[in-house]
Amino acid sequence: MLLFAPLIALAVFALLVPVTYRRFGRDTGWLLAAGFTVLAVVLALQLPASGDGEVVTASWSWMPSIDVALRLRLDALALLFSLIVLGVGALVMAYCARYFSRGRHVWLYTLMTVFALAMLLLVLADDVIVLFIGWELTTLCSFFLIGGVRSGAAGPALRALLVTASGGLALFAGLILLSVHSGTTRLSAILDDEAWKSDSPLATTAAALVIVGAMAKSAQLPLHFWLPGAMAASTPVSAYLHAASMVKGGIYVLMRFSPLFAENPLWTWGLITVGLATALFGALLALEQHDLKALLAYSTMSQLGFLVAMIGVGTPEALAAAALHTLAHALFKATLFMLVGIIDRQAGSRDIRELGGLRRVMPVTATLTALAGMSLAGLPPMIGFVSKETMFAAFHDLPGPAWAGPVALALTVAAASLTFAYGLRIFTGAFIGPTVQRRLHEPSLLFLAPAAVAAAGGLALGVGVHTLNPLIRRVAVDTREQFAAVDLHLWHGWTPELALSAVTFAAGTALFLARDPVDRFLQRPRRRLDGEAAFTACYDATMRAGARLGSLTQRSSPAAHLPVPILALAAIAAAYALHPIAVPAPPRPTTFGVDWVPVTVLAVTVAGAATRRSRLGAVILVGLTGFVIGLWFLLAGAPDLAITQVLFEVITVVVAVLVLRGLPRRFHSASRRRTAVTAGIAVGAGIAAAAATFAFTGRRERSPVADYLLHETGPQTGGSNVVNTILVEFRALDTLGEIAVLVAAGLGTAAIMDLVAVRGAERTAASEQAEVPDSALIVDVVRRALTPVLVVLSVYLLLRGHHEPGGGFTAGLVGGCGLALVHLSRPAASRTPLPPIQTPLLAAGLLVATGTGLAALAAAEPFLRPAHGHVDLAGAHVSLSSSLVFDLGVYLVVLGMVAAALNRLGHYGVEAASGAPRDAPERAGAGERGDA
Repeated sequence: MLLFAPLIALAVFALLVPVTYRRFGRDTGWLLAAGFTVLAVVLALQLPASGDGEVVTASWSWMPSIDVALRLRLDALALLFSLIVLGVGALVMAYCARYFSRGRHVWLYTLMTVFALAMLLLVLADDVIVLFIGWELTTLCSFFLIGGVRSGAAGPALRALLVTASGGLALFAGLILLSVHSGTTRLSAILDDEAWKSDSPLATTAAALVIVGAMAKSAQLPLHFWLPGAMAASTPVSAYLHAASMVKGGIYVLMRFSPLFAENPLWTWGLITVGLATALFGALLALEQHDLKALLAYSTMSQLGFLVAMIGVGTPEALAAAALHTLAHALFKATLFMLVGIIDRQAGSRDIRELGGLRRVMPVTATLTALAGMSLAGLPPMIGFVSKETMFAAFHDLPGPAWAGPVALALTVAAASLTFAYGLRIFTGAFIGPTVQRRLHEPSLLFLAPAAVAAAGGLALGVGVHTLNPLIRRVAVDTREQFAAVDLHLWHGWTPELALSAVTFAAGTALFLARDPVDRFLQRPRRRLDGEAAFTACYDATMRAGARLGSLTQRSSPAAHLPVPILALAAIAAAYALHPIAVPAPPRPTTFGVDWVPVTVLAVTVAGAATRRSRLGAVILVGLTGFVIGLWFLLAGAPDLAITQVLFEVITVVVAVLVLRGLPRRFHSASRRRTAVTAGIAVGAGIAAAAATFAFTGRRERSPVADYLLHETGPQTGGSNVVNTILVEFRALDTLGEIAVLVAAGLGTAAIMDLVAVRGAERTAASEQAEVPDSALIVDVVRRALTPVLVVLSVYLLLRGHHEPGGGFTAGLVGGCGLALVHLSRPAASRTPLPPIQTPLLAAGLLVATGTGLAALAAAEPFLRPAHGHVDLAGAHVSLSSSLVFDLGVYLVVLGMVAAALNRLGHYGVEAASGAPRDAPERAGAGERGDA
């Protein structure tokens, strides 16, 4: 319960944000900060136990059939990242309470809380599926938080989403590969699998996929370009997501999977190469920035590169250094982002060319910036100094070729020198020199407090860094399964690492003193590798290709869509004719004498539909073919299919006839040549389809799955209608997906028809009545007689579906017939739509169906698993199942779909009819079909 409590609490916080915001406004940030702090303290109580190697676990069954569960695991590594997520989150929430104006920021507070929940789920997950869900939730939250600021942020938000989500797909592929070959989704079990701790092709592939996912999330070359653009988000979002938390997701995953891949050459040298290149490149880009927020963005990218490279080194000491620098970076970078936001709010600018001398008017802000900048630059007594020296020691002891250590160390010193230089640039650019804006003043202490706490934390942990020894050592054990010979202290005496620090300070100072020529050199016009431009070019090319491909199918004429499937069918038939495959004889007779009756009727009706010039006549004949097929299903012993087919044909014909009122009565004339060609194609396709059906259908015995369903339907479901139990019990998840598609189709139909332009001016009621005889009186009499019967019949079919032919879909179609009668009974001259019931019906149906699955989860059962029971009713033993509720959801969705079709398509038919005379033939070439 200890591990579930923070997740549940954060979910409750997110739900309560709209309520608390109405009462407390922007001060909701203080309440959230208090909640985050309490959760952080609760987890911090585990520090002594985690330092001693104790692991807390929790599990809640989710999908036991594939061994997926909501498994959580708190070891030292998870605890470190959890404290960063909650601790920095508390500071940022408090900062929001004064950073934002008194407008409405409910959406932002809610999303940031959900993001904290997702990050906590990610770092606590002991199941790869749960880990991936947390990973993707952070990506989605980042997208909405970036794009929700202003219209200009849509591009950066989309760029961040596509890059990080693409990396997420690579990670997902790696996780699936690991889980399939390990036979479990439990993360701790996968990490204990010795089969992965080698450089086999399979292990190398999995390592590469994990690396790509982490590179995208943590903005490593060449996938770094999304992070600077993400600074379009508000400063609190940047401080939390893009400096202290989300970008650390990739670092966490790399550290978590180090036990598996630390000995893999691709993992070691790939991470070291990418990390050091990113550290050096990011520091160089940061040095040329004038916007403080952009500078911090590239600085974040550089610091993450250091972390990736240290993970690649893979020694226990290097992983301990990575853990310490992760904590140090979260503190000083969150502080700097919050202080830059304060400077921007007070001075109205983040450009160091427009700032200067702010130390005189904002001394507290200057002091806090100096402390955070010292930690960034690696100056004592800040925690950044200790983490930098442990980093130097890790690269000094790099295993491998003799040249690898010195080269890596030289690159690290170069990147650290650039870091020192731009750290000085941050402070001097804003606070040193003449005061440019003299009317400024120090912000309120409440505004400064979160940054002050983070800066003080960096100082306190620098001086008392020895208190972190148990946690950091244990993190090394959790990530490398070896003890780390790490002894964290502020002063270790005269060491090689101290000498390297001195070199870093000297080189960084030299770069800073030469800042004017260095700046001119960096700002000179030159061609550069622009990842953002490359992404934009690829994105635009993809959109153009998609538009061209889509234009091939976005045609109003069905004739334009038919060649592809017909040619594909012909190609398959030709391939079979050239290379015939022996097919087994059918195990039982497939044709009976009675079958020739519907075949004959079908042949006549199809021929009639193909040759009719009248649209109405063609629709009637096509509808008749549907009724005949339904009769054939009944003769074949499939009453469920027969009932569904007939009812669907009724609804289809009604809607089609309504739409036909807006079209010319007759098809356009087609040339003899076109008629002959289309007839030949149609006959050929029909022969090929018939031959394929004859050759491949009904020539195999029942499958084991079919036997299982036939034998287990009664014992497992209490029902006797196999078709219905398959739909609402055995394959309920498929059915849920299908009705979700129906809901989307219904809403899409309504939206599209709302945009369709009405052809011609509206006719008056009198003129329309003159053209269209009003037969609504007859239909109304029929409606009054049949509607109650249809309602009762639909309910009866719904209730009996578990045992006899019926069910939610069939019952919904019967109810839809009642809606069609109601619609048709209205006077043709002023036929108005039905009440707008389609959206409530569609939504209610989907919610009811989904609710049955959620109810199963609440009862600690798998999603959508039905509950069964029995009651004695009037002396009869009646079986009950929660699948009836699921079927009710299907029923409501089908009703909603029919209502949407009648309201939109039927009404459109009347309006569209106001254009050209209905007796006029359609112009040649524009119609949907010819005589054939």
